[in-house]
Amino acid sequence: MTRRLVLFLLVAVAAGVGIAGMANAAEYVGSDKCMACHGQEYNEWKASGHSYQLRTAEEIKSVPVPLPEGYTWDDISYVIGAYKWKARYMDKQGYIITSTADGTPGKNQYNLQTGTWSDYYPGEVKKYDCGGCHTTGYSKEGSQGGLEGIVGTWALRGIQCENCHGPGSEHIALGGDASLITLDRSSELCGQCHARGDPAKIPASDGFIRHHEQYNELLASPKKDFECVTCHNPHQKAEFSMKQDCVVCHSTMKTTELGDRMRAVGVECIDCHMPRAAKSAVNFDAHTADVRSHLFTINLDPAAEMFTADGKLAQGYLTVEFACLSCHKNRDRDWAIEKANSGHE
Repeated sequence: MTRRLVLFLLVAVAAGVGIAGMANAAEYVGSDKCMACHGQEYNEWKASGHSYQLRTAEEIKSVPVPLPEGYTWDDISYVIGAYKWKARYMDKQGYIITSTADGTPGKNQYNLQTGTWSDYYPGEVKKYDCGGCHTTGYSKEGSQGGLEGIVGTWALRGIQCENCHGPGSEHIALGGDASLITLDRSSELCGQCHARGDPAKIPASDGFIRHHEQYNELLASPKKDFECVTCHNPHQKAEFSMKQDCVVCHSTMKTTELGDRMRAVGVECIDCHMPRAAKSAVNFDAHTADVRSHLFTINLDPAAEMFTADGKLAQGYLTVEFACLSCHKNRDRDWAIEKANSGHE
């Protein structure tokens, strides 16, 4: 804590304001207000998925995303996602649409990468209760805009700057005083949304790790003491967010002749150690979905299983089915284990 902040707190307490009162005094102003001083970070954030977690029908009409069968934009209040993986739709009362307009259950989630429709809680009454990780300044109390299908209220749509840095009105009013915003670089901050359930477990279903649980995986990996920002720039979209290559930490690792051949054809560390073993919207085959794993470790035990017997939890490692056979589809486990042992040393 800086000396200036300590003095500020002492003055505030002496004046009878208190820390809670100061927190309440700050208001959310929106990321557009951050752009004047933080232009690069703003532009990077604007191009990332964080800014598009939740949009109104008016905001998204120009995006080439189809609607569930029989619906028009006049029937839609908000669209969830529609950035990279999937789009789900909310009706005018704030409920997530779970059927086509004629009442046929399902076909209510549009998958952007494949142009296909999936079933999400088909035919059920499904309230929108995801605001905690799709919006900024979220509160579980009330219903946004008085829409009965929405659980909670928010200050801003999407994951904006202030979702991680806190309300920015005081920061702006006092000339950009950095002590008046949150500068938290811990993985726990990211884990508020990039985690699912008990962080000590890794939920799975349908043969894949479930999505938004990178924090769960990180804690189960040998890199549990890492911070997300060790590797990622949090302002950028995922595919451009790598701050440094693996070699920065693994400088003593040497590839073998086999490893050199793999690198020559474009195989990277993450293709084996961070395969797409997690599923957000679709899977392309039995061992390739659409989100990279953060487990890193490949278990070469011939008896190793990726998931528990009931398939509901993933183990704290990857198996060669995901690390190797997702590309080498015509090979078997024994071949993969032999080759995986000789890629680097």
